[in-house]
Amino acid sequence: MRSPADLITTDVDRALERLRDGGLVAIPTETVYGLAADAEDPAAVARIFEIKGRPTHHPLIVHVADLDHLDGWVDSLTDDAATLAGACWPGPLTMLLPRGRRVADAITGGRPTVGVRVPSHPLTLDLLRRFGGGVAAPSANRFGKVSPTRAEHVFADIGTLLDPTRDVILDGGSCPVGVESTIVDLTVAPPQMLRSGAITADEISRILDSPVHGASGPSRTSGMLVSHYAPECQVVLFDNAFDANHEASLRGDHGQHVHVLDRTDDLVTAARELYNDLRAADRAALDALIVVMPPASGIGHALRDRLMKAATRS
Repeated sequence: MRSPADLITTDVDRALERLRDGGLVAIPTETVYGLAADAEDPAAVARIFEIKGRPTHHPLIVHVADLDHLDGWVDSLTDDAATLAGACWPGPLTMLLPRGRRVADAITGGRPTVGVRVPSHPLTLDLLRRFGGGVAAPSANRFGKVSPTRAEHVFADIGTLLDPTRDVILDGGSCPVGVESTIVDLTVAPPQMLRSGAITADEISRILDSPVHGASGPSRTSGMLVSHYAPECQVVLFDNAFDANHEASLRGDHGQHVHVLDRTDDLVTAARELYNDLRAADRAALDALIVVMPPASGIGHALRDRLMKAATRS
């Protein structure tokens, strides 16, 4: 039986070798772990979709080492994009921009735009700088399921699907943010927030000194599906602890195994632990996880988004 030691490592040299040889590397970022491949290697990119069970029309995000490495990945860098990059990179922000000559249809699902970002995790930044190119990397889990924020999560989700002779999981510890990057579409005016994250719409609006609107139009990037980030157990949402605890009592009286999750007193910790909490609910074989919704402020917007999608059954 395959063990974590077959795949998990802290050796960036080993990860770099696998990436250059066309393998897959699960990379730690400040948000969640990603499943990375050389974005210019069609066979490697195809394996991302295969291992994740991800629809091929669902676009991937290209990760690079810094702003200077965007050449060829985007067609043009707008003033707004340069301003946001200067303020937020490295960090949990993905920008949707017109795609460049190096971007294959497989990365974008045939769309004319591409999502790009510079992650801030030191191990992955070291890997990207030494690799020199771009890597395509969605979250390192099966499509639609709970995102991984620890190397052991990656192994539990897709370890049996990875090839120890070709692939590796780069262990960078727990992800400090814990929810996926903010995605802002800069190909429309005013810009649109396509996915909430640690960098809020208000912060982006202040940086750009212009309004940022909510998402409208067709799905065109990661995280825009109605149902996503879902554990096996039912997720039930309430706006206050009184109603959540009342529901738990009722369900308990009917023999259900339930737990109330209330992290509204510390939203930073709530974000960092969200996906671990959802995974813990499945490990405990809960019938339902009853969650007190965080307030709609700061990173609470991102938490509410992920929880509502986790509670929506496709």
